[in-house]
Amino acid sequence: MVQRRHLLGLASAAPALLGPRAARADEVTLRLHHFLPAVSNVHRNFLAPWAKQVEEASKGRLRIRIFPAMQLGGAPPQLYDQARDGVADIVWTLPGYTAGRFPRIEALELPFVANRSGLANARATQAFAEKHLAEEFGEVHPLCFWSHDGGLIHSRSPVRRLEDLRGMKLRFPTRQAGEGLRALGAAPVGMPVPQVPEALTQGVLDGAVVPWEVVPSIKLQELVRNHTAFPGSPTFYVATNVLAMNKAKYQSLPAELRAVLDAQSGQAAAAMVGAMLDEQAVIVSEQARRRGNTLIELEAAEAERWRAACQPVTEAWLAQMKGRDVDGAALLADARALFARYAG
Repeated sequence: MVQRRHLLGLASAAPALLGPRAARADEVTLRLHHFLPAVSNVHRNFLAPWAKQVEEASKGRLRIRIFPAMQLGGAPPQLYDQARDGVADIVWTLPGYTAGRFPRIEALELPFVANRSGLANARATQAFAEKHLAEEFGEVHPLCFWSHDGGLIHSRSPVRRLEDLRGMKLRFPTRQAGEGLRALGAAPVGMPVPQVPEALTQGVLDGAVVPWEVVPSIKLQELVRNHTAFPGSPTFYVATNVLAMNKAKYQSLPAELRAVLDAQSGQAAAAMVGAMLDEQAVIVSEQARRRGNTLIELEAAEAERWRAACQPVTEAWLAQMKGRDVDGAALLADARALFARYAG
């Protein structure tokens, strides 16, 4: 009898024990992997707040755990394939880290096409992706695309004229930025941004092209003292970015969690990251100024010289796209139209 009461007691306790566990059974934690440290602006001021928004909108059922600085292994150029293969559930990466693999998105990265504003560029890039990039990024489920605000030349010696670039070893992030620098007379060196500090210290580089928001995460303002910007729009270069999710993982989510993720993706996420980029450009440039660094903006006539020098880069890309049976002219025209639309 005592044994029976004990068993009945356990049975009556079972719902209390199983209830909370059952309630947690449909909770999902996604792993987001990226290449910069946790102190970087995209991590602190976009990815972390965005992940929190997703969790709150799902009432705690969908959580995103962020792994910065390649903590899940591999190198930055492997991030896209990590999302495709399920090594990570979500990645933030630059398509330009695998040169030539994503030809259509390069229309946005050609010299003197994009805006100076991060918000305008992010929204235009997302709109371009929705219209043109479904097939090119079909191996993953893209959550958001963006381009950063206008990139600068950060260098040991000042750059005020085209002639100052001659032979200067500058890190570039994308194929088109590299071709642009080569057309301007520099000696472009391709590498993921985490490698820049060591390359500068060892003399492999004389400088790098990155947007302001990247500068503090690699302490670039301490390694070089000159920062050259471009007047107005269009600007010399931008790099495109993608927040990409493993397709099978996305499809495995319950419909209501997919709906939550969808609502926090696309233009909503693009606007969030774009606004952050513009805000940080002001903050970081002022930090560099307070250090005593030299902030330079090219004269309009000088910038026009640079633009003319880069025209062959666009012509070469158009010829390459024709050889790949891609209508590069139409893509470029639409890219310019979208950048103009969102600049207004």
